[in-house]
Amino acid sequence: MSNEIKADKTLDLKGLACPMPVVKISKGIQEVEIGQVVKAVTTDPGSLTDFPAWARTTGHEIVQTVQGDDEISFYVKRVV
Repeated sequence: MSNEIKADKTLDLKGLACPMPVVKISKGIQEVEIGQVVKAVTTDPGSLTDFPAWARTTGHEIVQTVQGDDEISFYVKRVV
């Protein structure tokens, strides 16, 4: 049983500090079609609050957040 979401594009944002992960996802989301999913992998703990706030203000949808020991993966669906 796998609930893994297929990403159409993956962004490696590891090692970047706030606000760069949000800046990079803002650009990266524009590189996929509406309805496609971008996986953003970050090590910045601030992303746990920054990404949902960004999604609310831009209209995109975070479909899944996966927290590992050293990194956080966000699956973001382009809505607009």
